[in-house]
Amino acid sequence: MRLLRVIPSLDPLGGGPMEGAKNIDSCLASRGINVEVLTLDSPDAGDFLQQYPATVHALGPSKWGFGYSPLLVPWLREHGPKFDAVIVDGLWQYHGLGTWLALKDSPTPYFVLPHGMLDPWFKYRYPLKHLKKWLYWPWAEYRLLRDARAVVFTCEEERRLARDSFWLYRCNEAVTSYGTKAPPSNAQELAQAFRQKHPELGGKRLLLFLSRIHEKKGCDLLLEAFARVADLDPALHLVMAGPDQTGWVAVLQQQASALGVAHRISWPGMLTGDDKWGAFHAAEAFCLPSHQENFGIVVAEALGCSKPVLISNKVNIWREIEGDRAGIVNDDTLEGTVAGLASWLAMAPERQEDMRLAARNCFEQRFQIEQVAESLIRIISEHVGQDTSPEPQHLQKPA
Repeated sequence: MRLLRVIPSLDPLGGGPMEGAKNIDSCLASRGINVEVLTLDSPDAGDFLQQYPATVHALGPSKWGFGYSPLLVPWLREHGPKFDAVIVDGLWQYHGLGTWLALKDSPTPYFVLPHGMLDPWFKYRYPLKHLKKWLYWPWAEYRLLRDARAVVFTCEEERRLARDSFWLYRCNEAVTSYGTKAPPSNAQELAQAFRQKHPELGGKRLLLFLSRIHEKKGCDLLLEAFARVADLDPALHLVMAGPDQTGWVAVLQQQASALGVAHRISWPGMLTGDDKWGAFHAAEAFCLPSHQENFGIVVAEALGCSKPVLISNKVNIWREIEGDRAGIVNDDTLEGTVAGLASWLAMAPERQEDMRLAARNCFEQRFQIEQVAESLIRIISEHVGQDTSPEPQHLQKPA
């Protein structure tokens, strides 16, 4: 099988979808699947293009925030027939519209991974942006999804929520598993190295946030919730790790100062490689009180490191976490975030250990990258060869 992935960027600063694509493609390649990637990055964008585990065709630099490239459609029309299937990663940029324009009358089937970009949270949080998207939707993304051989969601919750974003919604739905590769096994060594690199963490009980510093992640909720529970143990320390793409860190640091806990919070920036795994292993629990989170690769990584996850019920895999008793789930509110932290801190040591074991079991049973690759191959195999205009599994009409 020969697959082409079309994705706006492979820059790891983009977060989970880029990391997920890299891990999945590496696993597919190990199974003898020929994977190539078409991206709108500039060919000289960075080492991440050369380090990608598949052949990369970089057609950028793209123009405007929309990611327009005049090279995309001609390239796909010329090379698309060489592939058994095309995978479109993400929505709302030109790579999706361009794929539809190039392949809509082609025998080459394509599949779309929305990565949570149809979550109705965006409609309520950014109503003006949603209005702009609605003007764009009927002419582009609706058609992209309608004509896809399948739209592949990463969990049932994502599929359910997607149906509430736009009343004009028609697609052939499928659900795959999602996850990441197993973490390195030298946990103690990595944790020790991380603490040595950050000596202010010596002797501290670490709670870890590791994701993009963005308002949808609930960072401000976590800071205030931490301030409310900090007096329960003077050894408690919060690590807020991740890239700051919107300049919000300075505002959050001012908030921490006003709350009187600035000296008990570290901001190491984006962590990768051994530094990232060291942070996971050095922490006793992982915190992500997101207002919207399609899947959360970092949640799966934390579970793989045997770390209980303290998350909101807006992380779309919360039902799996709660069902496996691999973490603590609450509302994405200040009260919910405080309750999650307080519940963990009040938990007896033996129950905390049980939750650590449950976290690792949850990862092994649900979120290993090998299972993700097998699921994706199965979905593609089931749909390749069917009529290019499949009967939709779900057709939602206006109320």
